[in-house]
Amino acid sequence: MNLRRVAPLLFFAASACSVATPQVDIMTALVAEEVVEPAEVAKPELAEEPALARTVDLKITLEDSALTQGGWVRGTLPEGTQSAMIGDTPVSFDEDGNFFAAFDRDSPSSLLLTAEHKIGRSLVQPLAIAPRAWDIERINVAKGTGGGGEAWWATREPEWLAIKEARERETDAQGWRQEFIWPVTGRISGRFGRQRIYRGEPGSYHSGIDIAPGNGTPFVAPADGVVVLARTGFSLEGGIIILDHGAGLNSAFIHLSQLSVSEGETVRQGQALGNVGATGRATGSHLHWSLVWKGNRLDPLLFLPPMP
Repeated sequence: MNLRRVAPLLFFAASACSVATPQVDIMTALVAEEVVEPAEVAKPELAEEPALARTVDLKITLEDSALTQGGWVRGTLPEGTQSAMIGDTPVSFDEDGNFFAAFDRDSPSSLLLTAEHKIGRSLVQPLAIAPRAWDIERINVAKGTGGGGEAWWATREPEWLAIKEARERETDAQGWRQEFIWPVTGRISGRFGRQRIYRGEPGSYHSGIDIAPGNGTPFVAPADGVVVLARTGFSLEGGIIILDHGAGLNSAFIHLSQLSVSEGETVRQGQALGNVGATGRATGSHLHWSLVWKGNRLDPLLFLPPMP
């Protein structure tokens, strides 16, 4: 029964009959019931979420970004976030919700950055990823098979596994938070994303940038990191260093003539890592630098200021 409608009706009826005492008893009971009822229906679980929502900014904040294929984003997830994803890739974040994520060379034009919050809410941030016009060369010859047969693979497989394992290593490096610097300056002799198409069959695209400052030129760490691989004599890479920057981001430098760091060493931005060379499969002296985030190939030029 709706008490707000019944109470005036009872008051009118009692007044017409001039019976005061029963009317007062009835109205007293009705008023008491109206006061008690809201307290009875106010359940603790209904009040809990607004209280949490008042103390937490339930918003994903994007701080710095290059929202394009081969690009990246840094931002902050709200306090209380339990997990996050970009597309189908998990995103790591620190105790304050700071995160780094990136987009492959062939990323789709839109991705969803999602976060699961402890109060049971799913937060969604759509990201528009700008496409790029890659340098594509079409060649009217058949694509080569690559490699060199079983004997070659017997040598290559341990090298490939060492690189794969190094890329997957997780350290507490904090370089992902920094603004990157040039490891060395010189002529850009190869750009990220360049690709050949052999009679309709695509070859592998160029996975980094090539900088040609001259043979033997020293180069430095573009950001803080931990050396997770430092070897010489690899069949394709020659001398190689892989530097983990944390949060799933790492750099690889290949064709080196000399290495100045060892595996497990922590290095700081600007610290010398080695010397440019032409070791491995290289047609000339240059530094090949590639960046990878959780299997996604990135364009180092999008991390850098203009070359000084």
